[in-house]
Amino acid sequence: MRRVYVKEEVCMGCGLCRVYCVTEHSHTKDIVKAFKRETPRPVARVRVERLGEMSFSVQCRQCDEPWCVYSCLTGAMRKDAVTGLVTVDPERCVGCWTCIVACPYGALTRDTGNHVVAKCDLCPEHSVPVCVANCPNEALMLVEEGLSQ
Repeated sequence: MRRVYVKEEVCMGCGLCRVYCVTEHSHTKDIVKAFKRETPRPVARVRVERLGEMSFSVQCRQCDEPWCVYSCLTGAMRKDAVTGLVTVDPERCVGCWTCIVACPYGALTRDTGNHVVAKCDLCPEHSVPVCVANCPNEALMLVEEGLSQ
């Protein structure tokens, strides 16, 4: 199972993980167009928490026991038994936000433009998620773990 972890001691809270996440999940894949011209505006699947000198990014932890999946009223949230990846089917999501309330990490985001939940998908088109690949301080790392059953 793949997970993104943060090394808080080197995260400087620059927010580039968010910028690249928004760009990756945009239609144009262009950084300027994604932020200035696309409607609805793409939503970042990562957020940066800052408190004084401490900062770190928060994204889906691909939980072994995903409360978001258990709480989903429509079955839009699923956990792949083979990869361990927790995904959302936007066609089934009704935007009730129950999964957001259930997530113990606060890692899910409301995509109000499309009225669905948005979450980290680990950038399936890339070998390394764009947030990890573009972190200037290498505060984000992709870790491969064995799948717990």
